[in-house]
Amino acid sequence: MNSKPGVDVQFLPSCLFCLSGAMEDVTGAQLVAEALKAQKVDYMFGVVGIPVMEVAMAAQAAGIKYVGMRNEQAVKHLSAVHSGGKGVMVWVRPGLIHALGGMANANMNCWPVVVIGGSSDQKLETTGAFQEFPQVEACRLYSKFSARPSSLEAIPSVIEKAVRTSLYGRPGACYVDIAGDMVNATVDRSRVRFASCCPPPPVSLADHGAITEAISVLKAAKRPLVIIGKGAAYGRAETALREFVEMSGLPYLPTPMGKGVLPDDHPNCVAAARSRALLQADVVLLLGARLNWILHFGIPPRFDPHVKIIQVDLCAEEMGNNVRPAVALLGDINAIVTQLLMCLCKDSWKYTSDTEWWSSLKAKMSANSKMSKALALQSTGLMNYYTVFHHVSQLLPHDCIIVSEGANTMDIGRTMLNNYLPRQRLDAGTFGTMGVGLGFAIAAAALEKSENRGRRVVCVEGDSAFGFSGMEVETMCRYNLPVIIIVVNNNGIYSGVDLETWKEMAKMGDLTSIAPPVTLLPEARYDEVMAAFGGEGFLVRTVEELCEALQLSLRNWERPSLLNVLIEPSSDRKQQEFPWLTRSNL
Repeated sequence: MNSKPGVDVQFLPSCLFCLSGAMEDVTGAQLVAEALKAQKVDYMFGVVGIPVMEVAMAAQAAGIKYVGMRNEQAVKHLSAVHSGGKGVMVWVRPGLIHALGGMANANMNCWPVVVIGGSSDQKLETTGAFQEFPQVEACRLYSKFSARPSSLEAIPSVIEKAVRTSLYGRPGACYVDIAGDMVNATVDRSRVRFASCCPPPPVSLADHGAITEAISVLKAAKRPLVIIGKGAAYGRAETALREFVEMSGLPYLPTPMGKGVLPDDHPNCVAAARSRALLQADVVLLLGARLNWILHFGIPPRFDPHVKIIQVDLCAEEMGNNVRPAVALLGDINAIVTQLLMCLCKDSWKYTSDTEWWSSLKAKMSANSKMSKALALQSTGLMNYYTVFHHVSQLLPHDCIIVSEGANTMDIGRTMLNNYLPRQRLDAGTFGTMGVGLGFAIAAAALEKSENRGRRVVCVEGDSAFGFSGMEVETMCRYNLPVIIIVVNNNGIYSGVDLETWKEMAKMGDLTSIAPPVTLLPEARYDEVMAAFGGEGFLVRTVEELCEALQLSLRNWERPSLLNVLIEPSSDRKQQEFPWLTRSNL
């Protein structure tokens, strides 16, 4: 599958040319920077030090923007937003070890990311050099490609291969290791093997017979369903897909990062009846999504045991994972949806809206909507999740980029915060990784600021999730990135306790023996952390304070804001339809 969040890509052919005539020496750092520039890299993110500091400086000299972060764990996720834009990550050793989680996350989510790491001098290998570590070998487990250039002359070609490999086939992470004694070493420019920008990935079509068979299976379905995955977002299939859905009349369900490929308020979207749609569908057209834990593996009890899957994917190895497809369509998602559309046009078939299936889905959507609204309008005590998201959703602009992470915060927010445009939702993804939010938000805000598109970046965090990368608010303030952070604070992981209960527990003895492991400090002042660095901080307890603070933040384009929204510590998601639905498979 393909998957690419939040940024637009423009591939333009380019080349680097050597000056003929006089000898010209160039350093390894310059070669890295020029090679990245040749590959149309726009941004570099990292935490610098010896030996990669010169690489970052050379990148700026070459016209690449550098964003310095506070901790590698935020950087490792940040480049996933910019990977096609394009962006790379750069680390000093041993920060690369922190990058391994981000590389694994990129691979699991199929995001093209290039990591450049500085390492010990080649001449000191095996001697116990300062922070010596087998970085190339370590990265192989978490990447599609991991290598160290054999010489200065080879740097551009290795970087071109890393960029190309990250984009071609199923996208993923690639690593290039730069030894410390290569950074400032020099070579005559005329000896360097420069590489032009890699072309866009080739586009492949599905077999025509398989397309015809897929349409036949769809026409025979009594309860059809289209599932739109983040691969459809990465493949930029939104135009063809919208025409296909509206012409066919089929209901569709987006996966978490497939939201916005088609608008969440589209009449064919059945996200509000997700459980029923998955359980009762007899034919599923699976577009750039995998039958993993997010879709409950495509098996009972969450799916009909006899469901027929029409699987559309870029990766042949993905076909048949967990469920053997009735029809396998291998190739580019946008191209295949176009093929399906052309086949559909020949006989003008349409799944009518007066079927029993549509009636059942609409009834369930209406019931769930009423339940969520009732929870949102509860007025006793502190707010709950539904109250917060109900009012936030009414104020957010339709074109904003929503970043979301947490447990209940992300799960409930996904159902209540609509996305209307493709590639404008970023969350914990396939790996369920916490700590991604602030890095995602910084990358998105940096791109929005440079391109002056006037779209807000709103980062909705649980208080536990915020703690992973909270110091990156300083990065936002340093670069004047007007990110709006909404921390939904329930004093814990999943749930916490109120301030009075916390004080009573403290009187009972050592909190390390008494306090539940999921609890965090009640009413922690995350808003003051933002204010300490020059941003706007708001402590929010009521609906009125929430609406006022969010409106003020949306009007502020000069600096970031953080809304510390205190909610009922025991607040939870609404009662689920099925008793076997647990937190582990949400």
